[in-house]
Amino acid sequence: MTLIEKVHEQFREAADLATRSLPVVDKYLVKLAEETASRVVVGGKVLLMGNGGSAADAQHIAGEFVVKLNYERAALPALALTTDPSVVTAAANDFGYAEIFARQIQALCNVNDLVVALSTSGNSPNIVRALETARERRIFTAAFLGGDGGEAARHADVQIIIPSNNPQRVQELHAIMGHVWVALVEELVFSGAR
Repeated sequence: MTLIEKVHEQFREAADLATRSLPVVDKYLVKLAEETASRVVVGGKVLLMGNGGSAADAQHIAGEFVVKLNYERAALPALALTTDPSVVTAAANDFGYAEIFARQIQALCNVNDLVVALSTSGNSPNIVRALETARERRIFTAAFLGGDGGEAARHADVQIIIPSNNPQRVQELHAIMGHVWVALVEELVFSGAR
């Protein structure tokens, strides 16, 4: 197989997965957007988390909420729990790596907030523990997942699962889902702002 053929193969694989995933994710993205809009208008915020590439995706989505996606509008409150190395490393050192997000949820969340996890497997102990902590505190939870959703799927109010075990493809669709989610929230909260 030539390098050009490999490029084509990768794009076809991504496009096929996106097409197959759409009927699985559409209604859950709408539900998440509606839940997000209803919470941010009463002072709630979005807290996102993930590991590795999913951490970068969490930061990206938080940035889209705070700054803007499609048009000028007021900032929406969002925070990636991956961005404060002092808090992350202190929590890992004092309580263990599985607690790095849970500890922040305990400190930062209130009942109007949303906690959203991104994980290609759904089995990262720190993601599962954070979702458990949020639910214990009666905070709405959602998860962008891959494969069968893993353990995290059991602890999220909304589970949006990409049916693939290929982390690259799952992360690519999580990025698309993040953009769609923010765009829907913008429409719901600022429909007359254009």
